[in-house]
Amino acid sequence: MIRKSAILCSIIFVLLLTACGSNTSNSDSANNAAAGSNLTAEEELVITATNYSFDQPEYHLKKGVPVKIIFENESGNHGILIPEMKLRLDAKNASQVVLPEEAGTFEMTCAIMCGSGHSGMTAKIIVE
Repeated sequence: MIRKSAILCSIIFVLLLTACGSNTSNSDSANNAAAGSNLTAEEELVITATNYSFDQPEYHLKKGVPVKIIFENESGNHGILIPEMKLRLDAKNASQVVLPEEAGTFEMTCAIMCGSGHSGMTAKIIVE
């Protein structure tokens, strides 16, 4: 009886260690992702949305310069989405610091279905 209890305790101990080990690696991954997002912005860009349009047809960023992008919604329910920059902003998540690492022209679209003019709600992000 004592031997069965010792084996059962050993199995439970091994399972606990395994669970703790996998939680540690998940925490490390989360910390590495968070460390990458702890950029200090050198510039700031405000993008304002109204019904079916952004305040500018294009926005310019400098390659390699961290920029804090701030989203402001003046009317309607909108957001911004730039997949190549892994950026999505809306009323709940209104700002993020990004580091443009690739030069080019990227399309920014409205991230929230906002009505009949949604498909035409686009602008360009130009990284120079």
